[in-house]
Amino acid sequence: MTPRFDGRNGRWVGASVPRREDPRLLTGRGRFVDDIQLPGMLHAAFVRSTVAHGTITGIDLSATLAVDGVVAAYTASDLDLGDIVALLDRPPEEFSPTAMPILAREKVRFTGEPVALVVARDPYSAEDGVEAAVVDYEPLRAIVSEESAFAEDAPVVHDEAPGNVLVDVSMFDTPGVDAAFEAARAGGGRVVEVVTKSGRQNALPLETRGVVASWDDRDDQLLVQMCTQVPHQVRTAMARSLRVPERTVRVTVPDMGGGFGQKCVVGREEIAVAAAVRRLNRPVKWIEDRREALTAGFLAREQRYRTLAAFDEDGRITALDVDVVCDMGAYSCYPFTAGIEPLMASAEMPSVYQVPEYRVRARAIASNKAPTAPYRGVSRPQYVMAIERVMERAARELGLDPVEIRRRNVITQFPYTGVNAITYDPGTYRESLELAEAAIRDEGWYEIRDRAAADGRHIGIGYCCFSERTGYGSGAFAKRKMAVVPGFDISEIRMDTTGSVVVTSGTMNHGQSHETTLAQIVADRLGLHLDQVKLRQGDTERIAYGWGTFASRSVTIGGSAVSLAAGKLGELLCRIAAHLLETSPDNVRLDGDGGVVQIDDPERRASFEEIADVAYLRSHLLPKDVEPTLTATASFDVPGDGTFSNATHAVVVEADPGTGQIRILRYACVEDCGVVIHPQVVDGQCRGGIAQGIAGALFEEITYAGNGEPSAASFIDYLVPTATEIPDITVTHLETPCSLTENGAKGAGEGGTIGAPAAVLNAINDALRRTGVELDTTPVHPQTVLAALDAEIHQEVSVPS
Repeated sequence: MTPRFDGRNGRWVGASVPRREDPRLLTGRGRFVDDIQLPGMLHAAFVRSTVAHGTITGIDLSATLAVDGVVAAYTASDLDLGDIVALLDRPPEEFSPTAMPILAREKVRFTGEPVALVVARDPYSAEDGVEAAVVDYEPLRAIVSEESAFAEDAPVVHDEAPGNVLVDVSMFDTPGVDAAFEAARAGGGRVVEVVTKSGRQNALPLETRGVVASWDDRDDQLLVQMCTQVPHQVRTAMARSLRVPERTVRVTVPDMGGGFGQKCVVGREEIAVAAAVRRLNRPVKWIEDRREALTAGFLAREQRYRTLAAFDEDGRITALDVDVVCDMGAYSCYPFTAGIEPLMASAEMPSVYQVPEYRVRARAIASNKAPTAPYRGVSRPQYVMAIERVMERAARELGLDPVEIRRRNVITQFPYTGVNAITYDPGTYRESLELAEAAIRDEGWYEIRDRAAADGRHIGIGYCCFSERTGYGSGAFAKRKMAVVPGFDISEIRMDTTGSVVVTSGTMNHGQSHETTLAQIVADRLGLHLDQVKLRQGDTERIAYGWGTFASRSVTIGGSAVSLAAGKLGELLCRIAAHLLETSPDNVRLDGDGGVVQIDDPERRASFEEIADVAYLRSHLLPKDVEPTLTATASFDVPGDGTFSNATHAVVVEADPGTGQIRILRYACVEDCGVVIHPQVVDGQCRGGIAQGIAGALFEEITYAGNGEPSAASFIDYLVPTATEIPDITVTHLETPCSLTENGAKGAGEGGTIGAPAAVLNAINDALRRTGVELDTTPVHPQTVLAALDAEIHQEVSVPS
């Protein structure tokens, strides 16, 4: 028998075992979408709009069809596909449903929108065909900002959305908001107002989107191999658009090089390719190039918060009044809708603080920009930055230390039900703050900062406290009133005659190490070696149903489902073993080493192989009420409001007043994601997320010209930080086991991204405190710093964004 691993306390969970994925990926044996080659395969490319907003007056594909190698070319009328429509169950004054056509019909709504599909024998001919296409437009005025969207004479992006408002919700308005502000103004407290803005970003997975679709005549089925975080939702949307039964569409996912939320919505290009396959009866591949990814892929993050907060004289917050505007681009994404960002912000804006009174209005607006998807963190980097800037401003005006004001307001008693009607399960909000401050203070950074100031240098220290609701269950999603309500996960586990198991999960790995972490959970639950557990994901034929991977749900929900399925299989194994050992089921247990042992006589034991031999090959020996095969299925859904991970980030930066450059000198993260399944994997999640957060704070941004032309079509213009710009990051783990999940884990996928922008921005403002400059907009480019310093010198009031 393979020796049992003796990791942390004899368990796989909690041990940084070698990743199961690594041998395959590090030796070039991984298989990604672009690695797939099929006999007779054709290649697709898209004719894309060259104007941001306009009416299509003509499409001529005759020259395209004459290009050598081009096999076919289609417009929207040729394919005649159903639109993608994402819905909220909200009244018309709160939500305006809009449709996203697979190919633009009468109107285009952003530069890069697909207008026609070209299919050719090779990718180069397909691109030549795209170049030969002639599309005529009648340009319309483009909506490229909040101001232009709300202007009285603004054109509408969608006729169905008057005023360019897709979502307008006021979810909370407690009775004491106005009185709290009056009390703060009348007494010794303070009322502070902060307007924060964040730039538009691209999630930027290493692997761009792509698909290889083919028709299987034997199975009468469309096989769609693509990189998506939500294969079952793609199948549903694709079948509806193609107007075929879901059984005729099979979606599978090979190895995937990242997604970060960009791939957890349904794209239109993949459906267009599938439609071409049905017409041509030949396999077709489409791989998104980087220009398409930057200009026409799903973007994120462009939001504005106007936050008014009241504090009493002791620095305790008494009320929040917030106005949120999220620029969602041209279309509402499926299945989450344009409500995903404003609804997230509205529900969770109070963050880790005890806020007695709360009012919020949040709007999603349509603009002539590429549509958005729920990029890692989904509004939390933005609302956390808003509330953390409020804390810093209030501390300054009240003469308090920035850490002390957080200490006075952070939630310390659990479970805590907030003014937002959300109940927070136990966490380490204050403990993480204390540890993060201690890390910076013990290393002498406060003294270094003060000495540097005396030398004319600008070093600053910034903090950010936050929580992350992870593993949203169906109950939490239902509160958003989505027509499609994600939540549960299903797992099936099957043991073969050798005692090894294959376990399925509806989650979808795209770099999170699921093959390792979910196997660790199963191995511990059954007492197997890790090598005896094989995970299957990403196949709508093999997985009953799944909601994929997003919102840090994989270990909390998917991990709980595989744990429950393994537990059920363990019960079945014990029942058969008791029969074979001629004892009662109450007198046996799993022995943690690949077998079942008799409790009152430990010398008597049945190995899993022996039990499986009976279950499959000598079923006449089974108990009469036990069916052959060793299979179990379980589902899991997080109850109530879900669970909350938490963390504090502490950052030290130096600002160069000569160049405007910001250099990060120190970055510390103290996080609590519950039981840590694999410490190195969690470290990687934290560091990767923080790197993306730093990118949003200092580097990455897509802006648009007045005519809707995007500024960044390559990495020359879209500035991505490299390892040179990302500092060493220390990660300290606290573990508050979650009582709501089967494994005690809370999820760790998005946290790093959430805290970094606020922590970096606070550190920059601390560094610049002697100059009078205070910035509330990200990214902070060098020219932003220089312009702000120049404005301050010239006594200008406004600070450029």
